Amino acid sequence: MKSLRSCRLAVTFWSALGALVLCSGSRATEPQVDEDGTVHVPSYLFPESSLLGPETRTVLKQERAEEKKQASAPNPCPSADVVDATRMPAIRKCEAEAFYKSPEYKHLRELYHVVMTPKKIGGVYTEIFEPADGIAPRNQNRVLINVHGGGFQGGARTASHIESLPIASMGKIKIVSIDYREAPEYTFPSASEDVETVYRELLNTYKPGNIGIYGCSAGGLLTAQSVAWFEKKGLPLPGAVGMLCEGAAYWTEGDSGSTGEAFGWGSPSDRIDRNPYFKGVDPNNPLAFPARSAEVMARFPPSLLIAGTRDVALSSVVYTHSVLVAQGVDADLHIWEGLGHGFFMDPDPPQSREVYSVTVKFFDTHLGT
Repeated sequence: MKSLRSCRLAVTFWSALGALVLCSGSRATEPQVDEDGTVHVPSYLFPESSLLGPETRTVLKQERAEEKKQASAPNPCPSADVVDATRMPAIRKCEAEAFYKSPEYKHLRELYHVVMTPKKIGGVYTEIFEPADGIAPRNQNRVLINVHGGGFQGGARTASHIESLPIASMGKIKIVSIDYREAPEYTFPSASEDVETVYRELLNTYKPGNIGIYGCSAGGLLTAQSVAWFEKKGLPLPGAVGMLCEGAAYWTEGDSGSTGEAFGWGSPSDRIDRNPYFKGVDPNNPLAFPARSAEVMARFPPSLLIAGTRDVALSSVVYTHSVLVAQGVDADLHIWEGLGHGFFMDPDPPQSREVYSVTVKFFDTHLGT
């Protein structure tokens, strides 16, 4: 066996990934570190977390089987990767129609009884989600805004339903989900402008402290962008925000972006300079990436941050939390073991129900009455 000291670097690195380190005495199997800190990682096995319960393991196994099945099935809609921008609206419509017919969506609607009503607010298309058995008395003067995920290129009327249905049902609260403008037809700050439009209209009915904003993945970043945008416009800030599976930095930045790409949790196309929504945007612009500015982050309302240990956006979430805490902002960080990006988009793992519960409790605690 090698000495504890000779294993220390490997242990530090591997434990950061949640992996088991075996110090075998062979230098060929050790990670090699360059002067600039780049680590050359040898091939190794990365098992499913031993801390996951049997129910979660069963669900994850079913997910893998379904993904494999879908990968071999013909896609009912054209790929968004190989078409021009003029065809994107038709592709998104096709994806939504296929989604509504899917067993997964029907299952979600069976679990969470919610009424959805389309409505244009300030000229922006939104979908209003309300619990079928009514809004709770304590939430009559409250509202949540959902800004969906999808890489700023998709997710409208699909991911937005997955993000809104459980929270509206469990929280007994009204949710306004915004179908904001996306790439490749539009670029930053189009989405921020659409959120501003809807927010201004809602301020005619609700106190700012009674409004919450949340979203997953790109929606988490858009939530942060919205706060920075409202600050710039001199608007009163919402009572609380939730950045789920993404923070106020880009989702592939930091350690989790690098390791995630190696594990297949992300790809080079997910990088800032390859996302068409951010074409020509300065990566240090705090309106696009608010974590770049401690001054902007210092004015954030109470913030909820959620991720999994295998989330490609974990570093963005953790870094955002550290910046907020350093600036004295009330920020809650919740990390779930062994689970990946947007794991709670599947309602069946028990951890998903925990995320819904944490989110509902957070907004109930921080929004005004």
